[in-house]
Parts: sequence; structure tokens; C-alpha cells
Amino acid sequence: MDKNRIDKQFEFFREIDKEKFIERQTYLTGAKRRENDAEHAWHMAVMTFLLREYANEEIDVLRTIKMLLIHDIVEIDAGDTFAYDKEGQKSQREREEKAAKRIFGLLPSDQGEKLMDLWEEFETGETKEARFAHTMDNIQPMMLNAANDGKSWQEWGVKLDQILNRNKNTSKGSKILWEYAYNSFVIPNVKKGRIDSEE
Repeated sequence: MDKNRIDKQFEFFREIDKEKFIERQTYLTGAKRRENDAEHAWHMAVMTFLLREYANEEIDVLRTIKMLLIHDIVEIDAGDTFAYDKEGQKSQREREEKAAKRIFGLLPSDQGEKLMDLWEEFETGETKEARFAHTMDNIQPMMLNAANDGKSWQEWGVKLDQILNRNKNTSKGSKILWEYAYNSFVIPNVKKGRIDSEE
């Protein structure tokens, strides 16, 4: 047994417990409170293995789930940047890259490098697994927003063109799921006036 290796692994596990305290803008179903990053990651992981049949290309499900489970860990240091926060997005990449290096650097180097590579793969969004992961990352909060009568969309005054711009690549992971989400989650909230369709 390599005690130093196990110590580093458990130091990382303790550190990522902090992800449970990172509050997102999306409300849980019932709108009693906002979800946290760990809940978001779990939800997308379950969605991935059940919705993989709709991926544009056959994906490595475990690789996609691993990506989704670790991609927001950086927010322990960087904080959550809301999808429609233009000011926060200006420094997002720099903040998150610094956080990734510190947090993944807690692990033994072989594991830390693997997680850093997975995180970069997600951020770049060029592999079929990363594309599907982004589809999940965009559709999961959309589903919760719709379930809560567009509560966070209304709080931020989100417009339809912002949603369409945010989701311009969502169909690259799954055309079927993007069309379903658009027709089931977005359009009904436009019709109810919860998403402003005026430019």
C-alpha cells in the first residue's frame, strides 16, 4: 500500500465535498431552493446513461459521465458563472483553469493529469462524448426551469434569443434531445410570457 497516494486521494475527496455548497441559479423542482453543483452533476450522470440512445453518434457512456461528474469541480474556487452572466463570462476561463490546476493537482499526478485532460476535453467540446455532455449540461437546467414555470429565466429577464444563442451547439450532441427540449421546455414558456421573445 502506498500511504502517500491514498492520503492524496482522500485529500481530493474531502476537497470536492465543497462542490455541494456551490449554489447554481437553477431551482430544484418545486422551486423551494436552488440546486447545487453536486446535485447538477448527479442528475446529468443519470440522464446520460438513460438518454444515450438519442446521441447523434454512439458514445462512450462512462467517459461522458466522468466528464460530467468532474467538469464543475472547478467552481469550488471559481464560483458558478450563470449561463447568461456576460460580465462573469469574461474571466470564467481564467478562473476555472487556475482552479482545475489546483484541485486536480491534489491527486497523485497520474490521476490528476487524467482529470485535467477530461476537463479540457469537456471545455473544448470537440469529441462526441464532450458534445453529448454539453447537451446534458444545457438541457438539464432547461428542464428544471420549465418545471418551475421559468422562475430563474424570469428572475434574470432571459430572452429567447439568449437561450437560442446559449444552445447553438446543443444539437451537436443530440438533435433529437435539442428539438424535444426546445418544443417541450422553451416554447411553452415563451407562450406563457415567461421567456421574452422580443429582441
